[in-house]
Amino acid sequence: MNPTAASTQTFRAIDVIRKKRDAGELSRDEITSLVNAYTRGDIPDYQVSAWLMAVVLRGMTRAETAALTDAMLRSGEVLDLSSLSAKKVDKHSTGGVGDKTSLVLAPLAAAAGVAVPMISGRGLGHTGGTLDKLEAVPGFNVNLPVAQFRRVLESCGCAMIGQTAEIAPADRKLYALRDVTGTVESPYLICASIMSKKLAEGIDALVLDVKTGSGAFMKSEEDAAFLAELMVETGERMGKQVVALITDMDQPLGCMIGNALEVVEVVDILRGEGPEDLRRLCLELAGWMLHLGGVSATVAKGKKRSEKLISSGKALDKFRQMVELQGGDPRVIDDPKKLPQAQHTMTVSSPMGGYLTSLQCEQIGTACVVLGGGRERKEDSVDPAVGIVLHKKVGDTVSAGEPLATIHYNGATRAARARQLLEESYQIADSPARERRPLIHRMIGRA
Repeated sequence: MNPTAASTQTFRAIDVIRKKRDAGELSRDEITSLVNAYTRGDIPDYQVSAWLMAVVLRGMTRAETAALTDAMLRSGEVLDLSSLSAKKVDKHSTGGVGDKTSLVLAPLAAAAGVAVPMISGRGLGHTGGTLDKLEAVPGFNVNLPVAQFRRVLESCGCAMIGQTAEIAPADRKLYALRDVTGTVESPYLICASIMSKKLAEGIDALVLDVKTGSGAFMKSEEDAAFLAELMVETGERMGKQVVALITDMDQPLGCMIGNALEVVEVVDILRGEGPEDLRRLCLELAGWMLHLGGVSATVAKGKKRSEKLISSGKALDKFRQMVELQGGDPRVIDDPKKLPQAQHTMTVSSPMGGYLTSLQCEQIGTACVVLGGGRERKEDSVDPAVGIVLHKKVGDTVSAGEPLATIHYNGATRAARARQLLEESYQIADSPARERRPLIHRMIGRA
């Protein structure tokens, strides 16, 4: 037996810390023992903090990343959804500004006959969170226990909740520690965190939307592609079909940013309306979900079928059904005024004429957080009514004095700070930008 291999009898956290500090490759047993001991509370935060920093500085091999994902996944309950005859497919985005695609995709794929068990997250930094958007619908309950989550899934084919206490508890503890020790950005730790939660859902396949650009966590396409490859390979090692699309987040997706406002835009898309970029990305991701879900022979046919499900109203009906089953007020779908409304609006106008050549996407996301649409501190509450509506996107022509955006706000001081951030986010020039970034950069994985 390898004397450095950890076991329940010989495991010492300090040995694992030293080995990773010195760029050694940890065995599956060593990683599993560390994760289990920390989840049980047998080793202190300071030792795991040291190990996390060693991972940030030294990295991990693909085998180590898969072992860490598996240990975190098995630290809690792994859902058994084998009673559902449909293939189980989920989608995950690495986060962006105005990215409300999950709210479109879950009911759209379910309307096609794919089961979508979606466990989502809150807003993080300047990026919005799926759970915060859902909670803008009065009464919508994202905190369903597993048994109720299963019942909703069986009834309508999709359900959207937050991480429960039973799902990947190691991730919950490790993430909180990473957040306060400067160890969030490691692609290996990001991969294990995302994939452990997603694979605990009992899915057969996963579509990843990995963002790149000024509004993404991964600013460069090279970093985004590395993370995508890591997640695809980790999922495949664990017997799942995984594909990743590298998509653009150099400007917000769609035109509405803020929780209730984004629900309005989701309903627009499900009605066959809404902004072109959001509609196009939703159809592309849905095409992949339907293809991996076995209901469309190709991605192109999946896209065509998705278009028909939207035009027939079936996708919107599925969204209404899910809202009602999870305690939400379905009347908001036909009357958006029943969603939370901000008390005031303010227009941001263009100081000059010309072409909008760039938008500082992260700054626009931060402006929404400043308004109260996200959290500046973990304990902050979110104001679902506030946000920003963009009237111009990159490539559009603008005239002096023409509205660029409308701020929806409830506090004047917050609105003034947000306005300044917005004004600084726009770059207007006499001639258009030479190149328009593509919405979808490339695909990683096996079709």
